[in-house]
Amino acid sequence: MTGLSTSLAEVLGGRSAASLRTSHSVTTCEDLLWVFPRRYQDMSRLTDIAGIRVGDVATVLARVKNIDMPKTRKGVMLKVVVTDGNSDLHLAFFRGIKGYLARLRVGQVGLFSGKVGAFKGQLQLAHPLCVMAPVGDTSDPEEVEAFLAKVNPIYPATASVPSWRVARAVKLVLEAVDLRDDPIDATIRERRSLVGHSEAFAGIHTPSMLEQVEGARTRFRYEEAFVLQMILAMRRAAVAGSPATARPGRPDGLLAAVQDRLPFTLTDGQRTAVDEIGADLARTQPMQRLLHGEVGAGKTMVALLAMATVVDSGGQAVLLAPTEVLAAQHYASISAILGDLGAAGTLTGDTSGTQVVLLTGSASTASRRDVLQQIATGQAGIVVGTHALLNEAVQFADLGLVVVDEQHRFGVEQRAALLERGSGTTKPHLLVMTATPIPRTVAMTVFGDLDVTTLRELPQGRAGVSTFVVDETRAPRHADRTWQRVAEELKQGRKVYVVCPRIGEGSEFEPSDDLPADLAELDFPAPENTRGVVRTAQELAEGPLAGVRIAVLHGRMPTAEKADVMARFAGDSDRPDAVDVLVATSVIEVGVDVPSATVMVVLDAESFGVSQLHQLRGRVGRARLPGLCLLCTRNPAAVERLEKVAGTTNGFDLARIDLEQRKEGDVLGTAQSGRLTRLRLLRVIRDEHVIEQAREDAEDLLHRDPTLAGHRELRAMINRWETAGAEFVEKA
Repeated sequence: MTGLSTSLAEVLGGRSAASLRTSHSVTTCEDLLWVFPRRYQDMSRLTDIAGIRVGDVATVLARVKNIDMPKTRKGVMLKVVVTDGNSDLHLAFFRGIKGYLARLRVGQVGLFSGKVGAFKGQLQLAHPLCVMAPVGDTSDPEEVEAFLAKVNPIYPATASVPSWRVARAVKLVLEAVDLRDDPIDATIRERRSLVGHSEAFAGIHTPSMLEQVEGARTRFRYEEAFVLQMILAMRRAAVAGSPATARPGRPDGLLAAVQDRLPFTLTDGQRTAVDEIGADLARTQPMQRLLHGEVGAGKTMVALLAMATVVDSGGQAVLLAPTEVLAAQHYASISAILGDLGAAGTLTGDTSGTQVVLLTGSASTASRRDVLQQIATGQAGIVVGTHALLNEAVQFADLGLVVVDEQHRFGVEQRAALLERGSGTTKPHLLVMTATPIPRTVAMTVFGDLDVTTLRELPQGRAGVSTFVVDETRAPRHADRTWQRVAEELKQGRKVYVVCPRIGEGSEFEPSDDLPADLAELDFPAPENTRGVVRTAQELAEGPLAGVRIAVLHGRMPTAEKADVMARFAGDSDRPDAVDVLVATSVIEVGVDVPSATVMVVLDAESFGVSQLHQLRGRVGRARLPGLCLLCTRNPAAVERLEKVAGTTNGFDLARIDLEQRKEGDVLGTAQSGRLTRLRLLRVIRDEHVIEQAREDAEDLLHRDPTLAGHRELRAMINRWETAGAEFVEKA
């Protein structure tokens, strides 16, 4: 029989396979079998035509009474009248007419299901599901009973590939594919009360009763969790067996000097994180750790202390940032903290320190050459940069630690490129940072191959942020008051961010190239013209903020210009070219630290994800001055969602809300096509217990069979998942 990896063309023929590839992005038998029905129509639950009302979802058993094809302004439509002997019902078809004409005949009995509407006073079903009785004598009781007991799956459909064509293709594949080898062994199936592989696919695609569907869904929900956890467990095992150079540090080195000079006290969470990371670095297995937490919880400081530990051990540390703005901010903040400890080898440098260098794609040839030499000789112990660090021309003397900030903005190969730069056969240690608080279930599912350190406390001395929603449509005076409030802050010498979802204007969404806005799957439309930084800056300068020093910042600006704008905004207000109001895209979402910034105004705030709004407001209230964030919207339907952001400063609670709204496809990445584009049934918030069970079972199975020698089909499935969707498991 045929295997799951067999091409659909071999089973269905080239034309049908091509149609399904175009409509559903599937190419193999397994791909198609994982296209699950959206819902099911139980044809045993019928409604008399006389009893249906507009708005009902009804299924009627009726005979075709009349067929007509009138012409309309847009072409030809198909009108069908069906009757149950007492009342008539009208059916309307505007596309796929040839297909319906081939199936509908006057006098034929069928089941017709859909949402009831009305047209010119007549009840009507538009494009209903039609299931026609077997041709012949439909008065036979057994045949009628079998016909009425049918449960019909309703698949995602297109104009060219309707649901019934998908169902027919699935049935052909089910008949051809060998499903006897189950990727989940009998021990686990019995432990978790799961149906078998073949039974699950039959239950999801061809159920004889609706009760079979839930058993199949339970099985596949677990299977998704189990295969993911197997992949992550195997990665953990592989890392544990890889060698690394121990980096224990020393008591009188850079780490001690930095800690002595800190003008503040580390939080308990930061101290715990430093201890956990230090213990990892002292081992001869490569550290694989995720550091995440609240906005402003001090992740960069923890990373710096880890880098200092590696430098004290004779190694080098690199911090990889996704944008030049963020890389420059990291370089500036690290250099400021280290002071002369970061300028070793210069006249003003401390001999117990090291050198900190910055490498970005926009660096001049001369500057790049100098930095590359400092990295290659080991003179630079701490290296900060962007994707430019991934170039093969960048050679390290002894790379001991890779810190990846906002890791989900880097691909699998990009992250691996630096991890292969260790000395000889050893691998550098890895610390992954993300500024988004992560629910525990997401950490288990997406970062399951990493140890997790969480920072929940904020450093002392931060006043925090108050957030309010400004409904510009219902209360226009509040919109006016927004700019009055901004002007009041500016008069006190403070700085203000104004964030827009776009760069330019128009109906097309045009986010920053560096940090594209994270649009949620919303149940309300965005405004036709979301506001952009260019026109907004101009309107503010000509209107409510006339005379104020305003500048724009977005990802398409030249690097030197971006750096200049940030320096003028972050610098002293007394300098003649200072910027007081920065109108920006979400390029300032993470890493940007301007203590004098106290107000953030987010225009068309519904265009941003919940967690992204939390990140944005984290740019204000970072010092002793209280911060104010105003979420402005012209869409009343968005107010409730924005009020959830305003109502809590707990990033972990907001991350759960964000995930529930955006679904896992956005969180885990959907760039790949086919089988692994998204989770079909598993929901990482709702199904926490399933993930926990799958993780426990995966670890138990690997303990029993480390090479999966006795689990051929599971091994094959894991290989297919990793080949087709490596990005899926890596992205956050």
